[in-house]
Amino acid sequence: MHIKYTVKTAFRGLTINKMRSFLTLLGIVIGITAIILIMSLGQGAQNLILSQIQSMGPKVIAIAPGRQPQGITDMLSTFTDSLKEKDIEELKKKNNVPHLADIMPIVFGSQTAVYENEAYRPTILGVTGLFTKIYNIYPSEGRIFTDEEVKGYADVAIIGSKVKTQLFGNDGALGQRIKIKGKNFRVIGIFPKTGQVSFLNFDDIVIIPYTTAQQYIFGIKYFNRVVVEADSEENVNSTVNDIKITLRNNHNISDPSKDDFFVETQAEALKMVSSITDIFTLFLAAIAAISLFVGGIGIMNIMLVSMTERTREIGLRKALGATGKNILVQFLLEAVILTTMGGIIGIASGVFLSFIISFILGHYLALAWQFSIPVMAIILGLGVATLIGLIFGIYPARKASRKSPMEALRYE
Repeated sequence: MHIKYTVKTAFRGLTINKMRSFLTLLGIVIGITAIILIMSLGQGAQNLILSQIQSMGPKVIAIAPGRQPQGITDMLSTFTDSLKEKDIEELKKKNNVPHLADIMPIVFGSQTAVYENEAYRPTILGVTGLFTKIYNIYPSEGRIFTDEEVKGYADVAIIGSKVKTQLFGNDGALGQRIKIKGKNFRVIGIFPKTGQVSFLNFDDIVIIPYTTAQQYIFGIKYFNRVVVEADSEENVNSTVNDIKITLRNNHNISDPSKDDFFVETQAEALKMVSSITDIFTLFLAAIAAISLFVGGIGIMNIMLVSMTERTREIGLRKALGATGKNILVQFLLEAVILTTMGGIIGIASGVFLSFIISFILGHYLALAWQFSIPVMAIILGLGVATLIGLIFGIYPARKASRKSPMEALRYE
């Protein structure tokens, strides 16, 4: 039988019951749409996080307290008080870490900020003036605090754009005083509207000298993080080794497996984040693929019903000379056409929804989110849809091809 006639017959078979074909198609469309959407948003999230990490620069090294977490359930291991002022002093010594260019301790938490009758609860960060250099963000109004203000436990603050709006509305904030945990802070700077950068929402923060934060806000003598900048990208690895040796000596640790701190470079952070987002995206895509399996069962059931309804047609075609192979190819082609059409529609709808969500995240939530569709997602979607048609269409097609023409013609 000519292939053109076979395809024409297959399409005619699918249009016999349009509503049934549409409902069968819908299961495939939903499954493929979900896979495209998940993989697209997963790629977008990965690109966002990686670009934010890269924006800090390859020379930046992060030191965290506690042992390095081995998974999500082990995150509590980082909440310790192992990093203290004496560690900062030792790390600053050139004979300990010769390639250290700058160092910044960080303390953070959440506290309520009050101005007159307005109250808002932002994230409070205790840092130094190096903060703006590392994150490449500077106040659009006012200034950053000086090293002298850090050493002098100054009561100065730089606020994010959302904090400014919540506390001051359209009024000016520079020079005004906000109260945090009973202490007055003079606003000396306002960050521009920036959004999320490297796990920080710059619109929703208040930064103050870390000395002031330790003494008056959090009442602690340790640091939540320490950020180090090497003097060059080539010296990052040697700086990491020097940091580890210095902290082990300072903490009287001889066995590296018992470290009460861990050090991460930007390259390591990029690798870890990329690995986590890849696994998470594939996991969600696998869950979405379950709907394709359900859709495949629907395809098989519909093809079996169609075969039963068209028993006399099968008998007549065989009586006129059609072979079992011709019948098998026709029914298999109907299943593949149905799933492939569902795959194409699913890819189109997945791309469209991904674009809409990316637009919303980028324009309304102030995220540097870029629309991204992995080529592999499209290939996977179309390939899986076609494969489902072949797998779940083969049984009904074989059953139809093996019908006896005499029995088929007698079927009522």
